[in-house]
Amino acid sequence: MVVQTNERLLKACRLERTDVRPVWFMRQAGRYMEGYREIRKDHGMLEMCKSPEISSAVAAMPVEKFGVDAAILFSDITIPLTAMGVRLRIEEGAGPVIAHPVRVMGDVDEIAPLDIAEVSFTAESVKRTRELLSDAVPVIGFSGAPFTLASYLIEGGGSRNYTAVKSMMYGKQEVWRKLMEKLTAAVVDYLRMQVGAGCRVVQLFDSWAGCLSARDYSEFVLPYTSAIAGSMASENVEVISFLTGNSSLLPLMRCRGVTAVSADWRIRIDEAWDAVGHDIAIQGNLDPAVMLASKDYMLSRAGEILDRTRGRNGHIFNLGHGILKETPEANVKALVDYVHSRGVDE
Repeated sequence: MVVQTNERLLKACRLERTDVRPVWFMRQAGRYMEGYREIRKDHGMLEMCKSPEISSAVAAMPVEKFGVDAAILFSDITIPLTAMGVRLRIEEGAGPVIAHPVRVMGDVDEIAPLDIAEVSFTAESVKRTRELLSDAVPVIGFSGAPFTLASYLIEGGGSRNYTAVKSMMYGKQEVWRKLMEKLTAAVVDYLRMQVGAGCRVVQLFDSWAGCLSARDYSEFVLPYTSAIAGSMASENVEVISFLTGNSSLLPLMRCRGVTAVSADWRIRIDEAWDAVGHDIAIQGNLDPAVMLASKDYMLSRAGEILDRTRGRNGHIFNLGHGILKETPEANVKALVDYVHSRGVDE
């Protein structure tokens, strides 16, 4: 049954009082759901992303089944790259793989500006998701942030140490700047399209930026993420900033236009909120692996997070990263119900 309230997420982003804590999960429409796996058997990941009929059905599933307070666009963070002439594939278990990694200025020059028509299916997916849910909950749009997109482009896929990325960042700064400027412009256009289709919240996934020091983040990344968030300030949309792995970066994530900062599980939620300031919303931050434990243990850990944010407006309950594929659906439902059963002052 679809939750019928739902200004909860929007109110929390604006630091307004809510009846209960809003809750949604990164990767909430994904491999842990039987319904998703049934669809996935017959379709590749990129095919699903590019089919508004399929992607909207998947995005609506967790709202209808678990009562979460938002739907999130079903897509992949590398989708904008496909509309910039980048050849890539998504491999099961390995994620995006780039056919021709970017290493020199000529490679950057070959990347085209975003062709918005080539990602029009994303806007249609947003519209269909809203229709399926009768606008009962907000739809969250998203994009990979420039650093994370650049990491895929330069490394050719996922990486453990980001050697090629950092080599370019430090040693080929002109190439780095041009690549980041091109990606920044693309992300702005991509997010604006999603907002135009009806997204009331967007999340900027800088999943890999946690590998950086505060100095390097400030110098080589923050100007570009700030430009994106600032461009959203005039769009009447809430902006959530997300990265993992380095809690010292949290204060730097709250640039103009960002209305909520998402913390991972490596820092206590109250300490994260102290770090970013109480005049901005905080999202998080249960360890996704806790959802593989017994229901009682999972709820006790969730309760600690709720206790540490008790009495403050602006907490959005979420995980520190995406739901793991091994997560029992029963635990997802139990967690949503538990968060909703706790008043904001309890």
